[in-house]
Amino acid sequence: MNKHADIKESMLEKKIWAVIGANNDPDKFGNKIYKRLKAEGYTVFPVNPMYDNVDSDKCYPNLAALPEKPEVLDMVVSPKRGMAFIEEAAQLGIENIWLQPGTYDTELLASIKGKHLTAIQGCVLAALGQ
Repeated sequence: MNKHADIKESMLEKKIWAVIGANNDPDKFGNKIYKRLKAEGYTVFPVNPMYDNVDSDKCYPNLAALPEKPEVLDMVVSPKRGMAFIEEAAQLGIENIWLQPGTYDTELLASIKGKHLTAIQGCVLAALGQ
């Protein structure tokens, strides 16, 4: 197995996740990913400062507000919006970042590397076997 596959498997084995950009629009990936992780038995926290609730669960404005530290962040926001969450993750000791397609650029990847965080790029829905 290659290193990428090992990291992916390692992250999928962790059961406490936060979905950055979770929302209530069933057509958007922030909603699909949030619901799918919940359906798969993960403890999942929605993080989006624009919502009070997602899928009738309390939604949190940032990572510091979460009741429990997630083991993995699933990024479903633009790199520009995601940068602040990467900063916060590093401060809180959250080391695993799952980057959905379109959520990263060279600046964000450099920030993750500079903070010694572990990141994987790809669709979590595909990894779970859509």
